[in-house]
Amino acid sequence: MTADRDATAPPTLRQRRWAAAAREILEAAERQIAEDGPAALSLRAVSRSLGMTVQALYHYFPSRDDLVTALIAKAYDALAEAVRAAVDAAGDDSPVERVVLATEGYRSWAIAHPELFQLLYGTPLRYYAAPVDGPTTQAMRRMSTIFERELFGRFTEAQLAAAQTPDLSPSFTQYLDHLPSADGRRLPSAATALLMSAWGHMHGMVVLEVFGHTSFLGDHQAEVFRMSMRNLVEDVHRRIAPAGDGTAGAASATG
Repeated sequence: MTADRDATAPPTLRQRRWAAAAREILEAAERQIAEDGPAALSLRAVSRSLGMTVQALYHYFPSRDDLVTALIAKAYDALAEAVRAAVDAAGDDSPVERVVLATEGYRSWAIAHPELFQLLYGTPLRYYAAPVDGPTTQAMRRMSTIFERELFGRFTEAQLAAAQTPDLSPSFTQYLDHLPSADGRRLPSAATALLMSAWGHMHGMVVLEVFGHTSFLGDHQAEVFRMSMRNLVEDVHRRIAPAGDGTAGAASATG
């Protein structure tokens, strides 16, 4: 009973103050990244902007890597929230449209936060190594879960296993079969291959735009992206056999 009370007890004043200070440090680091880019991140500059010593900052983030890990996880969560909000706004739209809206949520966040997007997907920070299966990996999986659910949620495992893909080598198929999916369950290798290919296509287009390589399209960049994503999603869904075509019935559409 005592353990239950402790688990549900509100944070102490000391814990609230620690959390507030940690948030302030993260926000100051984000401002520095927005102004100077991820490579310029400096604990000394962050602490100076807050009127604190580097030694005091170490009380909240014992090393630069700890601060970078927290920043990356926070950015992934913000990106996931943007994707989730775009999907939630879809309502009863078609499955294809829901995925397209998810990709547009991803694109919009990246365009609005290019420096944080660069922190996630740009040149790796020198000497930084993300903890294995740590907060950054978990945050990335939370975002991936949304895309996986929207892209495949209305199909059964049998349908996904029978999806048409280019011939995969036995070693690659075996590797894919042992990869956990975003939500912890395992997708059939064919579905995993389709997901990775689709994500690479979407992400590649966003990277090109964020880093200015499609600026020649001007105001038409959003239209080109939507057209490409619709074609991509329709192609993925065409590769999955309809319910009853030698597979089990389709699962209900994901809401």
